[in-house]
Amino acid sequence: MAILPILEVPDPRLKTVSEPVTVFDDELKTLIADMFETMYDAPGIGLAAIQVGVPKRILVIDLQEPVEHDHEHGEHCDHDHEVVRDPKVFINPEILDPSNDLNVYSEGCLSVPEQYADVERPATITARWQDVDGKQYEEKMDGLLATCLQHEMDHLEGILFIDHLSRLKRQMVLKKLAKHRKEAA
Repeated sequence: MAILPILEVPDPRLKTVSEPVTVFDDELKTLIADMFETMYDAPGIGLAAIQVGVPKRILVIDLQEPVEHDHEHGEHCDHDHEVVRDPKVFINPEILDPSNDLNVYSEGCLSVPEQYADVERPATITARWQDVDGKQYEEKMDGLLATCLQHEMDHLEGILFIDHLSRLKRQMVLKKLAKHRKEAA
């Protein structure tokens, strides 16, 4: 497994429309393992293959929800902040039946580091996708998983979360990013 470099704006490859996956082989499994390692290292909760320079319709997501521990008498223990990994792979994903109800989440992106903005998306979706062996799934989703999947699927079409913002807000985010990069240099 390897940690891959993550493309950042304004890299033009992020505007690429990704191609469907047609071959489900060991090379695909290696790419997915590398994508998970890269995402966890970043750290992030979602990563599209195009973000590591591979224009294929592949997403990895792990919301890494914290686990609540039930202790007698309110005791504190070292594993109180434990996170359970629940890695999910979406190959050739499609959104079916997005709800008319909308949710707003403050979204961030590994390709637009340290920047966040409110984005409005359908609250509930039905998604169809394939796994690493090509098996097809369909599931209704809501909450953070639905938002994250829609965000990552945008990458497959060459769309970043900042493209959902007004021109003024997008310019503000990009200015903040430039300032952040200057300070980090």
